[in-house]
Amino acid sequence: MPSLFPRPAVPRPALVLERGRRWAVLLPMALMLASDYKLRSRPVDETVGGSPDLTVFLEIGVYGLAALYLYLRFGLRPPVRRTTGLLFAAWAFAGYVAMSALWSPFMSLGVVRGVQLMVTMALVQVLATRATVADLHRLAHAFVIVVLASIAIGVAHPFPRTPQTLTRFNWLYVHPVIAGVYLGIAVLLVFGLLIRSRVHGERTRGWPPLVYAGVLLVLMGALVATGTRGAAAGAAAGLVVLMATARGPRGRIDLVVLGGAVGAVGVLAFSDKIMNFVARGETADKLASLNSRTDLWTLAMHAYSEKPIFGHGLGASRGLFLADIGLGGGHNAFVNALVDNGTVGTALFVTLLLTLGTVLVTLVRHKELRGDAGTLLGILVFFLMDGITTEGLAMPANVSGIWLLLLVAWTESLRRSRGRTPDAAGTFETTRTSGTTGTGGTRIIVSVADAPAASPQIEPPAHHA
Repeated sequence: MPSLFPRPAVPRPALVLERGRRWAVLLPMALMLASDYKLRSRPVDETVGGSPDLTVFLEIGVYGLAALYLYLRFGLRPPVRRTTGLLFAAWAFAGYVAMSALWSPFMSLGVVRGVQLMVTMALVQVLATRATVADLHRLAHAFVIVVLASIAIGVAHPFPRTPQTLTRFNWLYVHPVIAGVYLGIAVLLVFGLLIRSRVHGERTRGWPPLVYAGVLLVLMGALVATGTRGAAAGAAAGLVVLMATARGPRGRIDLVVLGGAVGAVGVLAFSDKIMNFVARGETADKLASLNSRTDLWTLAMHAYSEKPIFGHGLGASRGLFLADIGLGGGHNAFVNALVDNGTVGTALFVTLLLTLGTVLVTLVRHKELRGDAGTLLGILVFFLMDGITTEGLAMPANVSGIWLLLLVAWTESLRRSRGRTPDAAGTFETTRTSGTTGTGGTRIIVSVADAPAASPQIEPPAHHA
């Protein structure tokens, strides 16, 4: 099939972790894996009861090492330039959520989660001000590789299942809902990288388009196998937004033509399978209550009415409803924010989401940034859809909460790169020239590829004799 997949005329640039830039990939991945990947299952009442085990100490240790690295590598000092509105919104939300641990009924859990959130936010600050777009592309590829390895583990060695997850795919002791979030994010990242590889061609740093297509099929199959309806719906909505924004007007035309055709064929040919996936073998009563979520939300609104301004504190929703309904967490990002953080915290949360969405819509208008900005916008829509039935987006120390802040860092990196000409590898560099002027002066332009915007390279004027 040489016409569909032609052989590259030149070797595709290698995607490697460059020395001195590895922290931008390794630190975020370490925080996510330490937070979500477990080798044991633990009841919720032990989690909120403040009784740590070896796995908890390991998770805390990873966050501690990340904080130590950030301090030794970058130090602690006030910013030298005025911050952006998006970073300010992220710091305001993170700071208030961490502070709310002081009045949480489960203070031990709240304090630990608050410290983890501040470590994550410190990493995001460094990424937002120092990481390049190429660094974040490497992070995206590393995340996809980890998810693929997780799928292989889940297929090769299934761990013991609970009665609620007997027929649902996962890996290790990661709940299928969390696994669905990892897979949904990976699907959108791979689709965005696939579009980018087709737009920029053979010079794009990454994988060939055929590899992206194969990986996408594996990820989508695993996502369906988890039986996570919120993540599946979020991924579908995110793909629609990504296609409508990442390629500009052409993408919107493709969405109308291809999306309408594929959607019609899918509904007609697989309607029974779609209905079975949605129903998941549950009774009408369970479907009507969204697996008891509506009952939980009724209790959550009562708890919110008790402390409507400042909330019950970080981590409170994990234990407030255990005695009444046996569920931990709000099972909805906004309900969880209302219970834990009150009106003040929820307003900061909504402000962060609106600011992030507004900035991304602005960046989509720039042709050179459209691919990345559209991908990030698709992931944000995925989180909003998935957040209807899960609380992770408003909570620290989980894949949703960490990736929400990583979207902030990636957006800031895109905004810093605006105005510079991108090369196909995702870096931004000027021309390297060195020559002698007619008057004997030397004219040198230094590359700014992979250099933070906080340290711009300036070409000194030539000196005349």
